[in-house]
Amino acid sequence: MTTVLHIDSSARVQGSATRALSAARTDSLQATHVLRRDVAQDPLPFLTEAWVAANFTPEADRTPDQREILALSDTLVAELEAADVIVIGLPVYNFGVPAALKAWIDLVARAGRTFRYTPDGPVGLLTGKRAVVAFASGGTPFGADYDYASRYLTQALGFLGITDVEYVHPVADAA
Repeated sequence: MTTVLHIDSSARVQGSATRALSAARTDSLQATHVLRRDVAQDPLPFLTEAWVAANFTPEADRTPDQREILALSDTLVAELEAADVIVIGLPVYNFGVPAALKAWIDLVARAGRTFRYTPDGPVGLLTGKRAVVAFASGGTPFGADYDYASRYLTQALGFLGITDVEYVHPVADAA
């Protein structure tokens, strides 16, 4: 039984190479269950001081308001925890990841939930998962010195414990 979390982050709905490529890859996995999250069309909030305070308050000590502040983040983390494979559509905007995808990363990078601090540094808690990233750009070649998007996403996923990351990209990139 395979569960796939499919994340789209392209602002373009029609004609998006990453949407087409990530959908094709998701379909090819023949998952028993697919969770879909479109962070571009259903935008996520950016972190706030109140969110950070709630996140660093021990769960047993959180107020009802703090629980409400973290509710969406809890849902996003639960989706990630439930997934065996994460398929991410990654268009490159201005050499990096779209703000919508960065907001998702900020909301799922949770100390004690998706990573933990140790004397030797942080350790990701989401091990045993695989990520497939559909990469496309109108002018930043995959792996170029100025491709900050794929390096950043690989680092962010690894921080969470997801180190099995495969990148796929169309022959002619067009995010």
